[in-house]
Amino acid sequence: MGSKKFARLIREENYEEALSVARQQVDGGAQVIDICMDEAMIDAPKAMIRFLNLLASDPEIARVPVMIDSSKWEVIEEALKCTQGKSIVNSISLKEGENAFREKAKKIRKYGACAVVMAFDEQGQADSFERKTAVCQRAYDILTRELNFPPQDIIFDVNILAIATGIEAHNNYAVDFIRAVRWIKKNLPGAKTSGGISNLSFSFRGNDTVRQAMHSVFLYHAIKAGLDMGIVNPSQLEIYDDIPGDLLQHVENVILNKHPEATEQLIEFASKLKTTGKQDTTPDEWRKLPVDERIKHALIKGITDFIDEDTEESRQNYAKAIHVIENPLMKGMSVVGELFGQGKMFLPQVVKSARVMKKSVAYLTPFIEKEKSASAQKSAGKIVLATVKGDVHDIGKNIVGVVLGCNNYEVIDLGVMVSAETIIQTAIREKADIIGLSGLITPSLDEMVTVASEMERQHLTIPLLIGGATTSIVHTAVKIAPHYSYPVIHVKDASRAVGVVASLLSQEKRKDFIEKTKG
Repeated sequence: MGSKKFARLIREENYEEALSVARQQVDGGAQVIDICMDEAMIDAPKAMIRFLNLLASDPEIARVPVMIDSSKWEVIEEALKCTQGKSIVNSISLKEGENAFREKAKKIRKYGACAVVMAFDEQGQADSFERKTAVCQRAYDILTRELNFPPQDIIFDVNILAIATGIEAHNNYAVDFIRAVRWIKKNLPGAKTSGGISNLSFSFRGNDTVRQAMHSVFLYHAIKAGLDMGIVNPSQLEIYDDIPGDLLQHVENVILNKHPEATEQLIEFASKLKTTGKQDTTPDEWRKLPVDERIKHALIKGITDFIDEDTEESRQNYAKAIHVIENPLMKGMSVVGELFGQGKMFLPQVVKSARVMKKSVAYLTPFIEKEKSASAQKSAGKIVLATVKGDVHDIGKNIVGVVLGCNNYEVIDLGVMVSAETIIQTAIREKADIIGLSGLITPSLDEMVTVASEMERQHLTIPLLIGGATTSIVHTAVKIAPHYSYPVIHVKDASRAVGVVASLLSQEKRKDFIEKTKG
């Protein structure tokens, strides 16, 4: 329903090319694939089953969960029978009454899936804060108290509705959604929240510049309120700080309903904007920047097209290939990290930035290895690195490994999805000087606590380093460090890893460094 191209390919039974649409979404940073076959001219159950079976055979797509999306229950149930792993049903609601709601919820639990619960009831769609919270409370009570449905498997969609429609009653829809998300996170323990982001900007169809700005500004505020998921094209999200100031002000006014004239002012402003292309630097213009600035721009925007040639040009300006990583690449990724931490850049965009970094590092690696072999020295220390169990992200960890290796540290990289037991046993067996943990997703934070607790239980005495996009100094100090009696240090980015490791392994600097870090 959301893609004319996908609908055409399914109607034509061109399933292989239709599969490439899903692959593009994953490549663009999607963490869940929403699949809907609700189209009048196709056999929806048959098409859904065929597509899901094809999808299961493609490892690049099958590594992310599937959201089964249909208004027809028979399509959902057929899909549940042939979906790998834990899927998400989109959706159920109270609109047909409690009995139908209970029956569908029971079947979803039987198949081991999560459920998107729409804020609908017998009266219709919940559009105000009061209605949204009342409907969600009622559904939550039925699911958790009567059906023993796991609260962590409930995803409330509290209806993102179009704003700036010219109808005054619609002006507070975004504010009500954000307030409802905050209320759910506080009052319905364990439940997740979601929404169809593009609904918000429906009034500005045809003006992609305004629509993308609206989506990014809305996500900036909704994520702060606790929004867990959003249905959105990840390749069409603008970076918050890149939205031109005048457009940003108008969009903020509309989304937060700051004054009665906000809609009229945005409509007037939008009419003056070009509806194609961005208002920021054009591709030709950024290619004229100095090479290190081009690399920074490519990282922030997630552009891989020119990164090999720019990396080579930058390499010519430095004495060693590693200096390209330590300078333009790390500076660019530091900006990405700051924007992500501030909620001004979203995870799909960070993943695209990481791909640029990975491509550049891959280009530099042969030069770095050649330089290392030419100046081989005694190992400065042994470090075990791992991405913790439950997490498959490794680009940041790999860069840390390269940087440490170039500074004569022996790095034992255990890869991704590594259990606490494997990490600790490897460190003991190899007589490691330091353990470094990496993770990108939020559950990784809990797993890091587990590793620290196990290190304490097994009487390790070596320092523990913590790094990754979701980690922070505060979380490390408050949640991880109390579980381990020896140094637990947060490393903000790869460029700081060498300094931290050198200080921890130095007899002269170690004590002062640890005391300073505690302070």
